[in-house]
Amino acid sequence: MSDNTLSSRLYPSRIDLPAEKRVQIIGILNQTLAATLDLKTQTKQAHWNVKGIDFYQLHELFDELAGELEEYVDLVAERVTALGGYAVGTARAAAQNSILPEFPFDILEGREYVAALADRFAPYAKHLREAIAKTDDLGDADTADLYTEVSRTIDKRLWFLDAHLQAAAVKGENGTSASKTQQPASVR
Repeated sequence: MSDNTLSSRLYPSRIDLPAEKRVQIIGILNQTLAATLDLKTQTKQAHWNVKGIDFYQLHELFDELAGELEEYVDLVAERVTALGGYAVGTARAAAQNSILPEFPFDILEGREYVAALADRFAPYAKHLREAIAKTDDLGDADTADLYTEVSRTIDKRLWFLDAHLQAAAVKGENGTSASKTQQPASVR
């Protein structure tokens, strides 16, 4: 059975949202489920492999981020099933359906890992904000609220990642303050 068939499969539910709207909401949630699983595994990849002077702090930060994402995986999957849907949450489905780019395997230094994660948390955060609007437009304030809760934390975590990169951006190569700050690729 394909992911599309699973996303449109509904089990009986007494939730008062029309079936056609629930199918659309479940599709959005399953897209989020894939991206969240993917982001969690990419964050664990960084956790396991980070090196450098800030190893311990980044190792701990990345593990904390992955733990939060694991909670969101469960939250999103359970919302799918609460709406009478089928949660599509295997690693293979996540890899196939994620909106995120593949994690680079040729990096080593802590700053590179921070940048790689920031480059993945940013589109994930954007996806969450778009999902807030979409699910609200479909009349599902509960799912929109779920997305708002997750979005708030993800924006905070993106701020943490960006803060690591901003300090280095304002320092010049010789250790003096630079006149311009570098912007991440997504902002340029």
